[in-house]
Amino acid sequence: MGTHTPVEYVGEKPSVLVVDDETGPRDALKVILRPFFTIHSADNAKSALQVLKERHIDLITLDQKLPDRQGIDLLQDIKQDYADIEVIIITGYGSLKSAMEGIRYGAAGYLLKPFNVTELITLINQTLEKKQRLDYLRAFLKSSTALWGTEQEAAQAWKDVQSHYFAIGKPSPELVGTVDVTALIPLLSDLLEAKDRQLLNHCSRVSFYASLLANQMNLPLPEQKALALGAFLHDIGKISLCNYKYSSNEDECVGNSAYGKEYSEAGARMLLPLGFQAEVGQIVAYHRERFDGAGNPHGLQGAGIPLLARIVAIAQAFDNLTVDMPGHHPVSIDDAIRQITLQADTYFDPKLTEVFARVVRECKSSLPALAIAKTSPDN
Repeated sequence: MGTHTPVEYVGEKPSVLVVDDETGPRDALKVILRPFFTIHSADNAKSALQVLKERHIDLITLDQKLPDRQGIDLLQDIKQDYADIEVIIITGYGSLKSAMEGIRYGAAGYLLKPFNVTELITLINQTLEKKQRLDYLRAFLKSSTALWGTEQEAAQAWKDVQSHYFAIGKPSPELVGTVDVTALIPLLSDLLEAKDRQLLNHCSRVSFYASLLANQMNLPLPEQKALALGAFLHDIGKISLCNYKYSSNEDECVGNSAYGKEYSEAGARMLLPLGFQAEVGQIVAYHRERFDGAGNPHGLQGAGIPLLARIVAIAQAFDNLTVDMPGHHPVSIDDAIRQITLQADTYFDPKLTEVFARVVRECKSSLPALAIAKTSPDN
């Protein structure tokens, strides 16, 4: 696709809302983008929200400084109420911190004024391609349950999903069975985001925390790779749940229930046709097991629970305690470690808990920044 060629949409051109309080930059954007897109504009946050109520919008270019509120605040409202609209921040008040903040709250990209026209069109095209892929996956998840059906149904569903997903904007790799499994990670990541962006953020952070522990334990490289991937996919089964929205409190409610067993088993079954290491599926299936073997999901106990699943159980609990998001007040890192340590021997492997506590305390000064920089949108 050439730099100046817009993404191909069936039917009408993609619609772009330009939000900028300065007439000059706003008019310049309209002139640049009008040949490729249907353009709407607003000079403040209130007007922008009104346009969103009245019009179908695919993408927003958002100035960071608006007269009635900060662009970042408007961005949060947009992503809360219009999750499928992509946002690119365009601002003259840029810094690395504000760029990270915008991405963390859900912006797809970031450009500084004065911007390069070619760079702008390229970024918009890339963002619209991603939106097309996410829209396809959202529709697929609403219309089909085959991914978490029988192994045969799942294998065919993965072939169908891959052929459509990879055809949007880029060449398709070989289908299930021959493709390098790492080529599937963007698809799996987008599946999590299509279900709920907060779920994707949670899975990314859990993978990060689990990898911290693995590094300290000097696990063999194949196990470290399986752990990073399995931790990232530990909640993939939640895409099978209707009307699911991530909550940091949910594991307290469902971690020891038949409900938790249902989606952990669905996730493990879903991954079978993709040919990942066996350890990846074990993490997905068994990361909710209690160390003392009490209750569901499967009643495994102690060393009977796969090692990597025991690691992910601790990493997940730590993230749920420390994440800052609406409706949940995070505890401090020290308090989180204290709470997890109190549950060693019941919920968590005591030896692993001890190592994790030491690693987190050693890295404490950099942990929040690292977690925020990776994905957390609401810290």
